[in-house]
Amino acid sequence: MTDRAIRNLAHLRKSASTARVLNLLKVYNDHRRDPDYAEKPIFRTVALNRALIIKHRLRRNEFDAFHLRRQVSTKVVIPIDSDDLKTGGRFVFVDQRNFERLMQESFGIEPGHPDLVTLRLMDALPSLDPFLLREQLKRGGVEPAACYFSISDADLDRMLAFVESEIRPLVTLSVGDDIETVGSTRRLAGKILSSDPGDRMEALRETLQLHPDEYQEGVFCWKGFLYYKWVLTSLLGDVTAVADAVATVKPLGKVDRTAREYLDRGRRVLHERIMKTCEEVSATLRIYDDAYADLTVHGKPAAFRDFLLRAPRLFTRLGEQLGAVQHVISFWRFRFAPGAPPVSVDELIDVFMDFETGLADRDQELGQLMVA
Repeated sequence: MTDRAIRNLAHLRKSASTARVLNLLKVYNDHRRDPDYAEKPIFRTVALNRALIIKHRLRRNEFDAFHLRRQVSTKVVIPIDSDDLKTGGRFVFVDQRNFERLMQESFGIEPGHPDLVTLRLMDALPSLDPFLLREQLKRGGVEPAACYFSISDADLDRMLAFVESEIRPLVTLSVGDDIETVGSTRRLAGKILSSDPGDRMEALRETLQLHPDEYQEGVFCWKGFLYYKWVLTSLLGDVTAVADAVATVKPLGKVDRTAREYLDRGRRVLHERIMKTCEEVSATLRIYDDAYADLTVHGKPAAFRDFLLRAPRLFTRLGEQLGAVQHVISFWRFRFAPGAPPVSVDELIDVFMDFETGLADRDQELGQLMVA
């Protein structure tokens, strides 16, 4: 299949990966001569290893492509011409109807091939944040080269410090508030951020009376909540700046009446949706905060147990919400950076349409579909 309507596809050639886009073509161009890249590819199939993996919000006419109703899919785009992305690309949705047959016909990939396993691990995530993607693949036994994940040592250090501060009440509850707390906090934070929770985390599982599979999945999503909470605190200043910039950006060239009306409406709607989505993210995070406080402050482990059981569903919604905001911010930083070429009227409309689709009200949309 061919897709010529991917918003701003040509710009993705130079832009970095975002929470919504894993730009494997750029990774190839930047690291193809690195020995680690050659030895540990994320996909074994060459075409897939130079693809664009996109968390795509399904449009109404795309729902029937799947056996089960879903709002966000993982879209694999193979550029027709890797030197000119304006020509578009062939695409397939992970686990759409006849997915395995399409992969076999297009790439010669047989059912059960490791690349299908990797795609499904990606599809299970609500967004493509590099930290969570790395951890998810590692859980599935896939450990690609580090160049696929744009995680700096500084970011990892800041993340660890944030997690330490977050789980300090749990450590204090376990070992007491004494001189050993800092060391214990760092060790437990490291275990939470690793794929192997360890003995102390096993003791928590027994306290919460959870089956090992339930606990493992819940802790991974707890890790996701901690990561997203850190991301939100890091983005707050940028969210306001981008929302304000959306309201004032002007395109180059003559703007006719129809375009002006759309852009005026788009500025208002996008500003509202950016801020509303951030409020919804905060509300979802408060579910975790309240459950964690019940465990560590009020001594009620049942609330945190219930949170871990609900965490996979909440994690998916949280990731979709925050991923949409992250995409807006990261793409805006790239396209409207100092020195970037002016944006045309048509391109600005495309950017607004892309952002508006990503930030659409999922509950309202589902309600409209039920009425229809």
